Amino acid sequence: MTAMQWVVVSVTATGMVAMAHAQSYPDKAVRIIVPFSPGGSTDIVARITSQKLSERLRQSVVIDNRGGGGGNIGSELVAKAPPDGYLLLLGTVGSLTINPSLYKKMPYDPLKDLTPLAYLGSTPNVLVIHPSLPPKSVRELVALAKSKPGQLNYASAGTGGSVHLAAELFKSLAKVDMVHVPYKGSAPALIDLLGGQTQLMFATLPPALPHVKSGRLRALGMTGAKRSPLVPELPTIAESGLPGYEITQWWGLLGPPVLPPAIATRLNSEVNAILQQPEVKERYASEGADTAPNTPEWFSSYMKSEVAKWAKVVRASGATAD
Repeated sequence: MTAMQWVVVSVTATGMVAMAHAQSYPDKAVRIIVPFSPGGSTDIVARITSQKLSERLRQSVVIDNRGGGGGNIGSELVAKAPPDGYLLLLGTVGSLTINPSLYKKMPYDPLKDLTPLAYLGSTPNVLVIHPSLPPKSVRELVALAKSKPGQLNYASAGTGGSVHLAAELFKSLAKVDMVHVPYKGSAPALIDLLGGQTQLMFATLPPALPHVKSGRLRALGMTGAKRSPLVPELPTIAESGLPGYEITQWWGLLGPPVLPPAIATRLNSEVNAILQQPEVKERYASEGADTAPNTPEWFSSYMKSEVAKWAKVVRASGATAD
């Protein structure tokens, strides 16, 4: 047998092994890494999805919370995992598309070292202010901020996160100067906003909404491209005088690099079917989120566009995690 024949046989055998593996997948438990601590929106989305995925795959799907490094620690585990489909990642806008600009040294490249499988959905933030401030609209807040440069402060869940950068994009488009007050998480940031220690925040919708309804906070606008069904009367920031403004928190399922296409296709198909189930849509909606079944190719292209968008926002803000 010639050397060329050996190569052909080897490649064919490897392909047959990969195909057989994909056809039997999964034959053991699948683990989904959530690169954040339990209890947050990412963890909630992961558990909603994993429960249904377990039913469809007829195998256990286990959530493994590996927080730290702004999502980098858990994400790196998947980026360097064997490409067999048994270790997956519940990625977010922060860990996948903000961190590459925020960290000078990334332990992985989200666009090269992960395989996009399924885009899950997104949720907007809401611009809320303490009721001691007079503005009743986004335009009035912009006017106030321009009249008092550097005197308004805004809370965030930490430097470089989407809550912080939502405010930085607002500052850039509105051409206003406001002071950033970072906290270690959304909960303490919201507590101090309620107490009047800070004046405004681009908060996640579910924990902020009860305080808006009770009058302890005033909502001025949604950060997404469309109004939220949870508060349909509240306009978006874009329609309130800042055209082009759009920030959403989103999630997606990813695998290691070089994942066999048959496994990637299977997981995309199963997740898309899950996202179309009425009870899943309802649970997402209770978190202020929309489900968005799509293709891996679309998800990959969307990630690239998000990396480019956030790079501009991070540069403008001067934020860094190093």
